[in-house]
Amino acid sequence: MAILVFTTEIAADKQRVWDIMMHPDTYKEWVGAGWTGAYYDGVWEQGQKVALLSPGQGGTLMELVEVRPYEYLFAKHVAVVNPDGTKDRDSDAAKGWVGSTESYTLKGGNGSTVVKVEIHTVPEWTSMFEEGWPNALAKLKEVCER
Repeated sequence: MAILVFTTEIAADKQRVWDIMMHPDTYKEWVGAGWTGAYYDGVWEQGQKVALLSPGQGGTLMELVEVRPYEYLFAKHVAVVNPDGTKDRDSDAAKGWVGSTESYTLKGGNGSTVVKVEIHTVPEWTSMFEEGWPNALAKLKEVCER
């Protein structure tokens, strides 16, 4: 697995950053800067499953293994979501996603928050993340600071 780490510092407290990251409307805004039209379906609570989706393209389903609001989220990808909504765990494409992980860590103080995103993925997907995450985090910073 490749390990990718992306960070940004935002002039806002952890609660504001977390709330903007997780709210359906603002999630679409900031994540859309990295992956056009991206949205999620689910609830950001430990033990729940959340689908990360793109219109007409499907996406991925992840299980939220650990959630500490305003501080940390760790998720494990458990399936690919096909464009028709079916879940795929067995194809070669799915095997590249299943077992990959992502985490979000928020550390803050004095009105500032550092957001760290860590992705563990197969090398075939690194360029997608390396292209998307810097744009998404730049937009998250912009949305949180306005």
